[in-house]
Amino acid sequence: MADVEISLRPAGPLLVKGPIVLRDVDGNEIDLGGKSTVALCRCGASTTKPFCDGTHSKIGFMAANAAVNDSK
Repeated sequence: MADVEISLRPAGPLLVKGPIVLRDVDGNEIDLGGKSTVALCRCGASTTKPFCDGTHSKIGFMAANAAVNDSK
């Protein structure tokens, strides 16, 4: 199986690279148009959800850029 890489963009989307299948809440596959890299919205304001449309930069979205270790 090929590797999939998910990266956090600074104050922006999740950048997903690799062979992926993206499904909606009903389990239907979302057509990615053959793209091997997609940007998924993290701010919640995109008009093209689940994809990023750049709205994060217009609304001043700020997000954590590092994971929080929640192990207890």
